[in-house]
Amino acid sequence: MTRRLAEVRLDALLRTACDVIAERGLANTRTADVARAAGVSQALVFYHFATKERLLAQAFAYATEQDLLKLDALLKTPATPLERLRKLVRHYTPTTRVKSWTMWIDGWAESPRAPELEKISRRRVLRWREALREVITDGVRDGAFECADAEGAAWRIASLIDGLAIQSSAHPRIFPRTSISGWVNEAVSRELSLKPEQLA
Repeated sequence: MTRRLAEVRLDALLRTACDVIAERGLANTRTADVARAAGVSQALVFYHFATKERLLAQAFAYATEQDLLKLDALLKTPATPLERLRKLVRHYTPTTRVKSWTMWIDGWAESPRAPELEKISRRRVLRWREALREVITDGVRDGAFECADAEGAAWRIASLIDGLAIQSSAHPRIFPRTSISGWVNEAVSRELSLKPEQLA
């Protein structure tokens, strides 16, 4: 197998593994499930990943990298702090049933028992909080927002979104997902002295 072909297959296997994990959960995903979904042999899966644990950790790392690439692209867009804040909040808020949220929640749940997953999860969590803090700080500097504690506001906003994502994923009928954006916009507007309609 050429190096390029191996890289392509690895990328495809990781994408497939992410889909399977989102569907079946980390605990219930087997290497055989990933091989079947990818249309390859289990031997090829083990060629790339020595163990099931390594496969799951690398799939989680791959999903994290893809998510952070999207985040970086959002932040690099030439826009005002308010426009960047809108995009950031809209991207992070789970207004529809998103497979990736199921995977993140699963990863968080496993993190206390899996140091590699904890490290990967922590990187993603901290990068999102840092992105929010950067946008809030830029907005305060430009006079678009009022906020005495950008770090605290970033944690409170992101934690609210995380909590709503967990509840709506675990209990899809507990409240309508259409309510989530409104609740998040109200919370963000209070944190930054904005009007909720400015975030719509």
